[in-house]
Amino acid sequence: MNRAPSIGEYLIQRLQAHGVRHVFGIPGDYVLGFYDQLQKSPIQTVVTCDEQGAGFAADGYARVNGLGVVCVTYCVGGLKVVNPIAGAFAEKSPVVVISGAPGLYEREKNPLLHHKVRDFNTQLRVFEQITVASAALEDPDTAFAEIDRVLHTAVRYKRPVYLELPRDMATLPGRPDHRIRDLHEASDPHALAEALNEATMLLNRARRPVILADVELHRFGMQDDLIKIVEKTGIPVAATILGKSVVAEQHPQYLGVYEGAMGRDDVREYVESSDCVLLLGAFMTDINLGVFTAKLDPAKSISATSERLAIRYHTFENVRFQDFVRGLLSSDLRRHEPAPHPHPPQPAEFQPGRGGEKVTITRLFERVNRFLDDGNIVVADVGNALFGASDLLIRHRTEFLGPAYYASMGFAVPAALGAQMARPDLRPVVLVGDGAFQMTGMEISTIVRAGLNPVIIVLNNFGYGTERHIHDGPFNDVLHWNYHKLPEFLGRGRGFLVETEEQLDAALDDAAKHTESYCLLDVHLAPMDKSAALGRLAERLAERLGRKR
Repeated sequence: MNRAPSIGEYLIQRLQAHGVRHVFGIPGDYVLGFYDQLQKSPIQTVVTCDEQGAGFAADGYARVNGLGVVCVTYCVGGLKVVNPIAGAFAEKSPVVVISGAPGLYEREKNPLLHHKVRDFNTQLRVFEQITVASAALEDPDTAFAEIDRVLHTAVRYKRPVYLELPRDMATLPGRPDHRIRDLHEASDPHALAEALNEATMLLNRARRPVILADVELHRFGMQDDLIKIVEKTGIPVAATILGKSVVAEQHPQYLGVYEGAMGRDDVREYVESSDCVLLLGAFMTDINLGVFTAKLDPAKSISATSERLAIRYHTFENVRFQDFVRGLLSSDLRRHEPAPHPHPPQPAEFQPGRGGEKVTITRLFERVNRFLDDGNIVVADVGNALFGASDLLIRHRTEFLGPAYYASMGFAVPAALGAQMARPDLRPVVLVGDGAFQMTGMEISTIVRAGLNPVIIVLNNFGYGTERHIHDGPFNDVLHWNYHKLPEFLGRGRGFLVETEEQLDAALDDAAKHTESYCLLDVHLAPMDKSAALGRLAERLAERLGRKR
């Protein structure tokens, strides 16, 4: 008779079944037993420099792989991943947080054990606020069912979840007969049919419909369905900045990124003048809406997400996002005749400036655009890195990652670690400001250990550039680092100091050839230089700040 797996073993089995091949984190005494179980399993543990880096790495992994995992110890580790997990919740990235905890036998008489904050449930209560499901695996009779429930919820809602594993529970056998099998959810067939009929009628009547595609199409793996709808109907499609690369940007029906007044005028005018906007998986965030400069009329909109379906002013309950999108694909949608519409500008030919001209943000992104090819994934941090990248041409789908809603600095370097672990066939091009790099950039050390080869471009404007354009002061300055010398310090990689266009051109040429390890470009920019999109955003934020005063 086969023995029942332990709680830790069963958790590992279920993670593997969901396609997890790597777990990011830092061990500690409360979780060492589970780390030992991971070490004996096919799942590879990736130990990072810091728990926040582990959280961002798991987030990047989840966005590419479909599920990511971060494993930490109690409180001192768990509370350090709160910020990355809050970002994953806000941007719908399914990360599983596994935290060790004091053993149940240790908790008798409420002792003051190390890492404890207020009581033994403090950390659990914190994570209940930033995850979509949580469980403390304290009962072997229910542990398997709780693991199944929590992991199912992560996949169903594409948001983070939390599992707390007391250290004396990891090796205890669970109850196989208490597993939850075949968790399925279905749409209400009557509500789905009525919603599809109304949506089809509106789209067929429209003279110039448009699709606005966003991040949930990424998360639920529905990019193929989107393309089939576009090609069946001939309806042009735009993306938001959070959903950038949900469609290959060389597709003939692709318009570009729509972000209200922050974006290109031709895209904004086309979307906002449409008589029927089909929003698929769209987050109506302030940044996606260009700090609320977007003008989308609900009376002309069909909006479908995993949480809500609204057609004009009608809402439909119990209609799953996937069922609605695939129902549209099989419905009797007519084909619209091709109409003139905007297209993303093609990368301009980059000619190095004469006389050693200084690099500018605009010229930097022009040259990066020429550098990108089918083997790259772009990972952008907050600020000029993100907004300047909105006009980069992404060749294929799901090849652009950025924290375009939660907007936490420090995302890009560790997220690139996670993304390349998930997709080793793609070489990340990382765009990160110097302020953000100083927060999490030492995860390059983990990148070296893992043998990865991203191209990391530090936009070095000697401080917090976004804040300078909103409200400047000495509080926006950071200490200057010689970033290009980090490879010497770490004993691996290539570093480049870039001050002129000729140096930029030569550095990217060398980086394209040097694929055996990472390359780091320290690109010096004027402190007040900015991308056009960031300039428009900063102006709007400064106006709002002024009004509040």
